[in-house]
Amino acid sequence: MKLRPGRTVRKINSQAWARYSVKKPKKNYIKALPRTTLLIFNMGVRKPGYDLDLTLRSRQNVQLRSNALNAARLAANMYLEREIPGEYYLRIIPFPHNVVREKKFATGAGADRVSQGMTLSFGKPAAVAARVFEGKPVFELKTHADNKDIAREALRRASDKLSGTYSINLSVLQKQQTAG
Repeated sequence: MKLRPGRTVRKINSQAWARYSVKKPKKNYIKALPRTTLLIFNMGVRKPGYDLDLTLRSRQNVQLRSNALNAARLAANMYLEREIPGEYYLRIIPFPHNVVREKKFATGAGADRVSQGMTLSFGKPAAVAARVFEGKPVFELKTHADNKDIAREALRRASDKLSGTYSINLSVLQKQQTAG
């Protein structure tokens, strides 16, 4: 069975389901935690010489699944690695820990009788997502000032992979003085 589209889970309209404990399994609300596809949160080279900081901020409350965050990470990182290799530091800020539940629907003959049941039923854990609220950063990118246009384009490409609307905020960092 295929993964449902992101538009089905992007709204934050219910409470968060994230209670999973290894130490106390009887107190779990979630018996089996779905795996996240987002495993890498920091990319590039982390060094103190960067003088430009760009952030991709959400303009609305949105829930982003881990596979959407991973697709955005890949799009931005591949572009940056091709254009300015080793001259950037990209970081993903939200962590997908909220469990998304889906009610499976049957198809084929007699499916109308099988799939009928309680409206808005609980469902089974299908994926994990990060809840991002309005004004909160999703990506942070540090680079040199002469790479500003490339960095903006990388964050724009990342925002194309995510549900919702985003803005790119730019701030100039102070150069750190080296002692000696």
